[in-house]
Amino acid sequence: MAPPPLLTLTGVTLTLGGQPLLEGADLSVLPGARLCLVGRNGSGKSTLLRIAAGELDFDRGERFLQPGASLRYLAQEPDFAGFATTAGFVEAGLGPLDDPHSARLLLAELGLSGDEDLARLSGGEARRAALARALAPRPDVLLLDEPTNHLDLPTILWLEERLESLRAALVLISHDRRFLQDLTRETVWLDRGRTRNLAAGFKEFEAWRDRELEEEERLRHKADRRIVAEEHWLRHGVSGRRKRNVKRLARLHELRAERRQRIGPEGQVKFEASEAQASGALVVEAIKISKSYGDRVIVHDFSTRIMRGDRIGVVGANGAGKTTLVGLLIGALAPDSGKLRHGAGLAMATLEQSRASLDPERSLQDSLTGGGSDFIEINGERRHVTGYMRDFLFKPEQARTAVAKLSGGERGRLMLARALAKPSNLLVLDEPTNDLDLETLDLLEEMLADYPGTLIVVSHDRDFLDRVATSVVISEGEGLWREYAGGYSDMVAQRGFGVEVLKSASQRAEPKAKPAAREKPAGKPRLSFNERHALATLPQKIEALRKEQVALETLLADPKLYASDPKKFAAAGARLDATQTELAEAEERWLELEIRREEIEG
Repeated sequence: MAPPPLLTLTGVTLTLGGQPLLEGADLSVLPGARLCLVGRNGSGKSTLLRIAAGELDFDRGERFLQPGASLRYLAQEPDFAGFATTAGFVEAGLGPLDDPHSARLLLAELGLSGDEDLARLSGGEARRAALARALAPRPDVLLLDEPTNHLDLPTILWLEERLESLRAALVLISHDRRFLQDLTRETVWLDRGRTRNLAAGFKEFEAWRDRELEEEERLRHKADRRIVAEEHWLRHGVSGRRKRNVKRLARLHELRAERRQRIGPEGQVKFEASEAQASGALVVEAIKISKSYGDRVIVHDFSTRIMRGDRIGVVGANGAGKTTLVGLLIGALAPDSGKLRHGAGLAMATLEQSRASLDPERSLQDSLTGGGSDFIEINGERRHVTGYMRDFLFKPEQARTAVAKLSGGERGRLMLARALAKPSNLLVLDEPTNDLDLETLDLLEEMLADYPGTLIVVSHDRDFLDRVATSVVISEGEGLWREYAGGYSDMVAQRGFGVEVLKSASQRAEPKAKPAAREKPAGKPRLSFNERHALATLPQKIEALRKEQVALETLLADPKLYASDPKKFAAAGARLDATQTELAEAEERWLELEIRREEIEG
């Protein structure tokens, strides 16, 4: 017999600003549950978790927490008001029976001393302090809202290990696919105010969601056909049997009312990067560049060649120097030694992680246009700002909303909208996945796959790097950086391990302690997002090149061409050579990917 739930929400309804946000949402958390809560930005996930934590009132419904059960909640933006140090903040979350030493030990494991001034914490330090407060009491129910935001990979791997070892029931909201896949066994989908349950972890969710939406569309189409048939009867088939007609007419009114009240799936973000003229083939060449601050070496003798179309992922622990390395590559910082060369015609757009460039008092519209205008130019086309806002799921009435009132996901979309509006052939993105929902991430990945320029991205999201990166540059420590071909999983396979997980306090204290656990190579190989995209599009490219080759050969076979137009003959000959080279490379690449796909699929 299954144990009773520790926490339940039943029929929760909440209206905000006159609009229904939750309409009969349910949640049931059993002992030992590993549950993820998923849904679009703005669907109410964080609100539902706040209700589950008992921090927010609701209009109707019931919340029940088992008497004696302890619950801890990690908010997306924790409130540090009233506390001076990290230790004071964490210890205030302990219960009367909790061990105070556990708070200090957990802070040490997370790389904090406990004496840090809360007003001076970085985003990663603030997130680690908040995690320590939630984990230290060893609660029965643990509610975590975007726990991996602002964390580096070592801390994320440490957190995964920690959560796997807990007896507590977990409810997770996260944009990190790999994190959710590794930890969850049950999924709750919050969609248009209602919850739907899947008795499987996140690995199965996306395929199930797509089937649910397809079935919903089939039923909607069937209902619309029924209304059309009934309206035809109303116009042409009313008979003298009054009682039957009244019932049928009432049913038609019900069908029409259902259609009016039907809420369709939410719209999709429409990512489109404003493209500048293509850069030269060479984008960046670095030859043994180095950078130090005092005695600390950040980058030592690093060399690389970044060509047009490359997608470079940069990973490493916080403080390893990822931002410094990127700054050197794009010319924002001068190296202490070595040579750096940029290609011709570079036009760069950047997305910073901190969002410090956003003025909290400025309106959403002015943040996009720069102020004083209702229009924005995208790819040479002048567009009204509200239309561009809709592409990023902002409503027209939000145009005058202050940035400070936007949610974390909305601010993330605003930053992307600003970066993509700037004409570029080099995109530099620092943690672009923070606060974005999974559907928006999918669309961002598709846009980056089609982006004709070059990408440099700093990210802690392993799945995102697998889908986007063509090579990964990772910190090896002591200022050494090494580049590996492929995505994050390819790097792990080549290197033998990924980014090292955090060492515990005892491991740091003992010189002869065993080395920290390292991430194992991915168990099952798979094609990256770029490889799947290439496999799908190369056949069309090969066919187009073959047709072009035949057309050029036919043109050059004309004996009169050289005499009548030598320049055209020479240009056609040069293009034929280039076409034959491109065709051979495309065919070889397709064959290589097809063989790999067959090996993976067995």
